[in-house]
Amino acid sequence: MLNQVLPPDIRVLAWAAVEPSFSARFSCLKRTYCYFFPRANLDVALMNVAAQKFVGVHDFRNLCKMDVANGVTNFHRTILTAEVRLVDRDEETEQQTPFQMYQFQVTGQAFLYHQVRCMMAILFLIGQRLEKPGIIDELLDIENNPRKPQYSMAVEFPLVLYDCKFENIQWIYDRQVQEFNVTHLQQLWTTHAIKCHMLYCMLKGLDVAEIPTDTGSGNSTTIPWRDITPPVCNQISALIEGVRARKYKRLMERPKCESLESRISHFVHRGRIELGHLKKTKYSDMEPDEQMKNKISLEDTESTDIDGPEQATKRICMSTE
Repeated sequence: MLNQVLPPDIRVLAWAAVEPSFSARFSCLKRTYCYFFPRANLDVALMNVAAQKFVGVHDFRNLCKMDVANGVTNFHRTILTAEVRLVDRDEETEQQTPFQMYQFQVTGQAFLYHQVRCMMAILFLIGQRLEKPGIIDELLDIENNPRKPQYSMAVEFPLVLYDCKFENIQWIYDRQVQEFNVTHLQQLWTTHAIKCHMLYCMLKGLDVAEIPTDTGSGNSTTIPWRDITPPVCNQISALIEGVRARKYKRLMERPKCESLESRISHFVHRGRIELGHLKKTKYSDMEPDEQMKNKISLEDTESTDIDGPEQATKRICMSTE
């Protein structure tokens, strides 16, 4: 009955009895996200090698959007598994095409704001051979690279919260509900699969178009579009926010975003958060305001955030370890 009144993109699959203290967010032991994308001209094997570097406990401040305004100052997260692979492994053959669908599947105990989209953006750069897998090591090296280089995130629509694991949860399925959901998903698949195939046929039709070529001798000949080299594989351009620069600039050579200390200082001065106690530094004997003035340059304290409505003050506490 609940599915009948929900929006078409939200469906209840099963239910379970839980304790009153249960929280869908905080009782979750681990989460799995999937990000879907076409192979295009990507080196997916290299992307998979690079993805393994995410596994473990790391400070991901350079691979997320820092949400300091909401009191988030700890950016250490645990990634359990990370993999780039074919969506349907039954299609794994020696012949690879730009239209094969792949997924980045990552499982962790918790994630930061826009973390997976930032991770995916870096993997796309590696897959296009614009960066080497070692760039992930550099981004995770907070001691030497405490400020995030400016880069665009991957877009949001291919990202799916694929699975959540809870302790002692027994899901109960109903036959009628299952039939309703399967039918609904089959209908959605039919609609989108037909549109997808129509577009694919249009692309195939353009492959036979005769394109003039200049041989350099003044004589113009034509060849089918499918024989043009290098082939045009721009599918990934639809999955990165913003406009691509004409000339690529290496990630670590780009301007850097504000530091964590700068963000904290900004929101402390605005009264959005209260500073508990700073990590012990050479400024620890000073008052908090004086600490920030001495630790952060005036340039760093300038914020590019758009001011929103005033919110209740949040208290944060930074580890002294």
